[in-house]
Amino acid sequence: MLPDYIAKTKPNPPANRAPWTSNTAPAYAGVFLWVVFYMKLAENTVDRAGLGVCLLALLVAGVLSYKLYYYVPAMLGMKTGYPLYVVGSSTFGTVGGYLMPGLLMGLLQVGWFSVGTFVATNFILNGVGVKPEPATATFAVVAAIWGYLMAFVGVKGIQYIAKVALFLNMIPAVVVLLVFFNTMGGLSSYAPAKNEPWSAFSLLVAAVIGFFATAGAAGADFGMNSRDERDVRLGGWVGITVAILYAGGLPLLSVAGAHGLDPALSSYSYDAVIARMGGFLAPAMFILFTIASIPSACFCSFIAANSFSTMIPGIPRMGSTMAAMTVAIILAITGKAADLIGFFSIVGASFGPICGAMAADYLLSGKRWAGPRKGINWAGYGAWALGFIVGILPFLPLPEDAKMYTQPAVVYSFVVGFLVYSGLAKLGLEPETLNIEKTS
Repeated sequence: MLPDYIAKTKPNPPANRAPWTSNTAPAYAGVFLWVVFYMKLAENTVDRAGLGVCLLALLVAGVLSYKLYYYVPAMLGMKTGYPLYVVGSSTFGTVGGYLMPGLLMGLLQVGWFSVGTFVATNFILNGVGVKPEPATATFAVVAAIWGYLMAFVGVKGIQYIAKVALFLNMIPAVVVLLVFFNTMGGLSSYAPAKNEPWSAFSLLVAAVIGFFATAGAAGADFGMNSRDERDVRLGGWVGITVAILYAGGLPLLSVAGAHGLDPALSSYSYDAVIARMGGFLAPAMFILFTIASIPSACFCSFIAANSFSTMIPGIPRMGSTMAAMTVAIILAITGKAADLIGFFSIVGASFGPICGAMAADYLLSGKRWAGPRKGINWAGYGAWALGFIVGILPFLPLPEDAKMYTQPAVVYSFVVGFLVYSGLAKLGLEPETLNIEKTS
C-alpha cells in the first residue's frame, strides 16, 4: 500500500497551470532578491579577486543552479503534476521519502527562518537607530515578535502574502539599484587587497548554489504549475540565472564601489554599505528591506508547516510549526544564525546529493518519473550519504592547502550523488516500483 502522503496527493491538472511569467520566474526572482542572499556575498570574495572574476562566478553559479539543481525536479513536476515529496519517492522510496526530501526540507526551513529572523531583527533595529546586539533583551523582544508573527501568517494567511509578494519583491529590486548608483563612482578606484582568484571564484559559486539548493529541489513544486517544457526552461533561465546576476551582481559592485569611495571602510557586508549612506536614506532602506523580507519569512514557515503536517499528520499543523519556529527564533536571538555563508554550505551539502541522485534517477528511467519505489531506495540513500560527506569537507580539519580546493563543495556533492546513485542502481539496489499511474 502507498503511504498517505503519496496516495492522497492528486496531480495538478493542466487546466490549473499558468505561463512562466506569472509563477516560476517572479517566484524565483523573489528568492534571490531576499537580502539574506547577498548580504554577505562580498565577504572574502571581492577583496580577493577582480570584479570580472566575481561576476563570472555569478554567471557560472547561475547556469549550474539552473542545469543541475532546478531542471530535473522542475521537469518531473511538469510531467507528473506532483510536488517534490511525491516525485522524490522514486529516488528515496516510499518509506525513505518521509525523511528525504520530506522532513529534511522542513528542518532546513527552520534554519532559513532563523537566518531571516536574525537579519530582519538587525535591520529593524538599525532602521530605528538602535545598535543591534544579539543575546540582549531588546534584540530578543524584536526577534520574538517578528518571528512568531511571520510564523503565524505563514500558517494561516499565506494566501494574502502571495497576493502582494510580487509588489514587495519590487522594493529590493529598486533599492539595490539605488545603492549601486550611490556607490558606482568608487568602482574605478577599487582594487582587491589580495590576489586569490580561485578562492573568490569557488567561494562565490558555493555560496550561491548553497543558498539555492533547497529552492532548486523545490523546482518540482514550480514545475507542477508549468504548462510545458518551454515554461520550465524560460522560467528557470529568467528567474534563476538572470536574477542571480542582478541580485548578486549589483550588491557585489556596490560593496566594491563603497570601498573605492571610502578605503577606511572595514566591512564587506552589504548592510555596512547601506549604513554609510547616512542621513534618512540608511534607516529608510533598512526598513524597506525588512518589509520586503515578509514573503520569504512567511514562505519559510509555510513550507515547514507543509512538511511537518504531511509527514507527521498526527501533530497539529500550528503546534508543530510554532514549536519548530521557536527553535529558529532562539538561534536568531543567540546569534547562531549569523554565519550565512556557513549555513549556505550546510544546505548545499544536504541538498546537493539529493538533486544529483534525482538527476541520475531521471536519466536512468528514460527522462520520466519511474513511480514510487517500495520501502527505502538504498541507491538514493547511499548517494546522499557519500555526497553529504563530500559536501561538508570545508568544515573538516584539513590542511589549509587542501581545504582551498574543497570548494565549491556543493557542486562536488551533486556529482558524487549522481555517480553513486547511477552505480548503485546498476548494481540492482533500486527496489520495485509500486502501482501508481506513471507519467511519461
